[in-house]
Order: sequence, then C-alpha cells, then structure tokens
Amino acid sequence: MINIHVLSLFPEMFNGVFGSSILKKAQEKQAVSLSVTDFRAYSGNKHHQVDDYPYGGGAGMLLKAEPLFRAVEALTTTSTKPRIILMCPQGERFTQAKAEELAQEEELIFLCGHYEGYDERVREHLVTDEISIGDFVLTGGELGAMTVIDSVVRLLPGVLGNGESPVQDSFSTGLLEHPQYTRPAEFRGMKVPSVLLSGNHAHIDQWRRQQSLYRTWSRRPELLLNTELTPTEQKLIAQWEKETNI
Repeated sequence: MINIHVLSLFPEMFNGVFGSSILKKAQEKQAVSLSVTDFRAYSGNKHHQVDDYPYGGGAGMLLKAEPLFRAVEALTTTSTKPRIILMCPQGERFTQAKAEELAQEEELIFLCGHYEGYDERVREHLVTDEISIGDFVLTGGELGAMTVIDSVVRLLPGVLGNGESPVQDSFSTGLLEHPQYTRPAEFRGMKVPSVLLSGNHAHIDQWRRQQSLYRTWSRRPELLLNTELTPTEQKLIAQWEKETNI
C-alpha cells in the first residue's frame, strides 16, 4: 500500500475526487491510503494565520515556512522517508514517466499552496520534488495535486480492471495511443477498420503500432526524438513528411 497525504487550506475540495470512481475503489482494495490535512492546524497562533507579507515588499502574501514544516513533521512519524511534493508552476513538468516513478514510493506528501507563493525555505529545505502540470497558473495547488494523485494511483497493481491498461497508455510506450473502436462494427456509415475484425493478431498489432506512430508524428512529433524506430518505421515517417510537403 502507498500512503498519500495532502496538505491543503481547503481539504473539502478533495471529498468528491477521493470518494469517487477509481480513487475510491483503490482505497477499498487497500492499494492506497489517502488523507487530507488542513495545515492551518499547525500555524502556532490563535488566529490560525499561515501567510504573511514578503520581506522587501511586493504584491500578495506568502505561505509561512513554520506551518508546513510542522505539518510534514507530524505526518512523518514512521521510519520511511516520504517524497514531499510541492505543487508549483515553477516545478518540473509532470509526465507519465514521473507518475510511474512516484508509483514506486511508499509514501507521498503533497503541499498545496495558495496566495502569491511560498517562503523560499520550504523549497530549499523541506520538499524533495517540485511539480507543475503545465505552463499556466491556478488559484492553488489542489487541482494539480488531484491530477498527479489520480495519475499515480491508477498505476498501482490491481487498481485498474485490466492489468495491461496502464502499459498501453499514451506516453507509457513513448508514443500516443492508437485509435480504438467498439461495437457496432458500422455506425451511420462509419466502419471499424477491417483489420480489427480479422482475428489476425499479428496484423492487428502491426496496424496499431503504425497508427500510434502516425498519431504521434502528426500531433506530438517531439516525442519521436526519444523513441527507438525500426528502419521500416523510419521510412514510413519519411514518406509521410514527403507527402505533407508536396
């Protein structure tokens, strides 16, 4: 089981996400333990203040270091050393590879901030990872943490009904996932590709690989820079590029 803790000023935001769908089932299967703590409880003052004005002036308020340090220390009473993740637009761009890495850990703690930012000592001396879900700014780290947690939990053994599903996801193989179809075989004149109905699994695998390659080349060509391609696949890409330039 992996233990995931969230430190947030708005813990109620997680009720629906943690109590529904795959995350709810993952907890029922005891694949993950999810908890959310309001770190105002560690403010150390009667007004539960966790923010203050920045030294040197400037717009907005900063989260103080003390409440976050105290909250993390209260959560890490076991011998395991958790990964402490700061949700922040300045952080490392979140990827499927990062999700797979985090899914191997025993304990994760997510710090979700609000206001203008954090006291820099939180970055320098408390967290192990800074993660961003994209080049944009949200009102707080909660939505980002939900995204990362969902991505991590679905990778845990036994969480998804089909054990092959995470392996075949977009980005897990380095390529975008191939097109998929289900019944009926024809809908309003739109037909499922005949190869998928053939029963020839070797041809199906070949078609899926080619479609995945084409979709990646046409939508996210930068992913191909880190993908090992066969000579045949390299020729296919050269052909597509030639046809595009005609």
